[in-house]
Amino acid sequence: MIIWIDGDSCPRPVRDILFRASKRQTLQLIFVANRPIPLKKSQLISLVQTSKEEGSADDYIIENSVQGDLIITRDIPLAAELVERDRKVLNDRGAIYTKENVRERLAQRDFNKMLRDAGLNDDHSNNFGQKEIKAFSNAFDRTTCQMLAEERFWKAKKAKEN
Repeated sequence: MIIWIDGDSCPRPVRDILFRASKRQTLQLIFVANRPIPLKKSQLISLVQTSKEEGSADDYIIENSVQGDLIITRDIPLAAELVERDRKVLNDRGAIYTKENVRERLAQRDFNKMLRDAGLNDDHSNNFGQKEIKAFSNAFDRTTCQMLAEERFWKAKKAKEN
C-alpha cells in the first residue's frame, strides 16, 4: 500500500500526522505537487514535483495510484475520479469519499461555488483547527489499519494457495 498525498493543498498539521504514521507503521508516502514542499527526510517519504500546468499533480496521482493505495486530497473532482477507479480516498478533515457520497459532495461543492460567485454565500467552512486535525488523525488511523489488515489477509490467502 502506498499513500499518495495531493501535496498542493495538504495542511502542515496533516503532513505532520502522516510523517509520524509513516515512521510508526512503516508506510510509504508519496507527496505529489507542482511546487516544492517541505518534507521530513526518510526512505519512506518522497516528493514527485510535476509541471506547473493546472491539474498536473492530479493527473499524476490518477495515472500512478493503484487499487489498494490510499489517496489524501481535499480536491473533490480528483476524489470523484479516483473513487470511480476503486481507490480509497480520504480528505484532510477525515471524510472518506465513497461511490455513495462523492457525487453528492461534488454537487454541493459546485452549488457553493455558484453561490460564492454570485456573492450570495459567505462560506466560513475553511476553518482548520484541532477538531479537524483530530478527525483526520482518527479517520486516517482507522483507514490504514483496515487497509493493512486486508492486505495481510490477501497475502496470507495467496501464500496458502501456493
